[in-house]
Amino acid sequence: MTKDKNPLCLVSRRLCVAPRSVAALALAALLAGCMVGPDYHTPAPPPTDTYTTAPLPDQTASAPGASGVPQRFAPGEDIPAAWWSLFHCEPLDALIRKALANSPNIASARAALRESRENLRAQFGGSLLPRVDAQLNATREKFNGITFGEPQFTEDLNLYNSSVSVSYALDLWGGARRGVEAAQSQVDYQRYQLQGAWLALTANIVTAAVKEASLRAQIEATEAIASEEDAQLTLLKKQFELGGVGKTDVLTQQTLLAQTRASLPPLQQQLDAVRHQLAVLSGSPPSDPTLPEFRLAMFSLPQTLPVSVPSALVRQRPDILAADATLHQASAQIGVATANLFPQITLSASFGTQSLTPADLFRSESAVWSIGAGLLQPVFHGGQLLSQKRAAVAAYEQADAQYRQTVLLGFQNVADSLRALDHDASGLLARTDAWQSASDALEMARGQYKLGGVSYLSLLITQRQYQQTVVDLAQAQAARYADTAALFQALGGGWWNDPLPETAAVQ
Repeated sequence: MTKDKNPLCLVSRRLCVAPRSVAALALAALLAGCMVGPDYHTPAPPPTDTYTTAPLPDQTASAPGASGVPQRFAPGEDIPAAWWSLFHCEPLDALIRKALANSPNIASARAALRESRENLRAQFGGSLLPRVDAQLNATREKFNGITFGEPQFTEDLNLYNSSVSVSYALDLWGGARRGVEAAQSQVDYQRYQLQGAWLALTANIVTAAVKEASLRAQIEATEAIASEEDAQLTLLKKQFELGGVGKTDVLTQQTLLAQTRASLPPLQQQLDAVRHQLAVLSGSPPSDPTLPEFRLAMFSLPQTLPVSVPSALVRQRPDILAADATLHQASAQIGVATANLFPQITLSASFGTQSLTPADLFRSESAVWSIGAGLLQPVFHGGQLLSQKRAAVAAYEQADAQYRQTVLLGFQNVADSLRALDHDASGLLARTDAWQSASDALEMARGQYKLGGVSYLSLLITQRQYQQTVVDLAQAQAARYADTAALFQALGGGWWNDPLPETAAVQ
């Protein structure tokens, strides 16, 4: 928040204690365009050029498979508006296009933006332009002469009046213009809220689609394990009938199979829930039969990750820009509250006709007119106006603190996403190694068990380890896609490259 530097504004503040020529001061203020209150400037971003304390690697670790390709960080590169297209999944593209067209949240944000624009037009027209009103009246009244000392004189008469009146409040101190500035800030806020809704919707759909693919992979892996365990149980039953194994081994295998099958319903419930979420996000009921099914093989992991520099992040994230618009509005409200402390001058004029009969209403001798000016100087309001100004300053300080907190959280989101991507790649490599080792160990244990080289308990432990690595691997693969989407969301999603004027915000 900056101080007023216009000397005429400083003079105007002394009007109450040092009276001057009102006409000369008004003319000087109009010529100088004086506006009391602070002139707003967006706060400077945090003085840093990095998001994390330790530097990022040039690229992440690599692991076997499509989900394990290394990703390269590209500082300063731009983000496409349709950032989700970098996953090269056509069903995902189609679902997001459908969601952007049908989402109630997007429709609500667009309506709120239109409302704020109309309020801006109303604020501008109502405070900066003259008011012109036309009026036509017809009244019947009883007149007596008591006022003139003739109480015996009475008469019933009809009175007809037509007039046009004009009034204009001089915006000497810029209060009206500050009000328009505040209304424009509200338009900016709603515009960035629309961008935020757009970004949240697209990111939520990508994340939900990846989660669905991960759950399908976990379900398919669990079903395959259950099938193998069922085949193992059948073999054990035959061995038991031949006296090759004890009843305990059969019961243990039955328990293992039951536990594996018991893990399926929770996974299927999560899958149903995420499917319902995807349908609602796309603007359809959960029963939508056209909803595509997602699997990890449908996604391609983006190998180049644009990373905006910190100074650009504050001009990209919709939540930071919305907080900036709120701060701007609070700054303008200080000017409105300050202007209310000073004299208000209103000019008015009217012209019309007045007669006792409709036929005479438009005769030249029936013309009436008036012209005037009014000066309103607040003298004593019980401290109301000063308290309102102090409240406006406190509201600005609150908005400033909220803005700085929003910026810090934005930086934190980016830092978390960058570190998550680095750790995800290393984690996937470790999970892949663990799965490969567990797979080899299980195959070896099964062969040794058939030859009597290991006990059934050893085989059981190996099966359990393998089952856990299969689920862990599917989760690690999905994490790379989900955290890639989280990075694009944390960086703002590239809305500034959107060619659609309804969703593109003013930079």
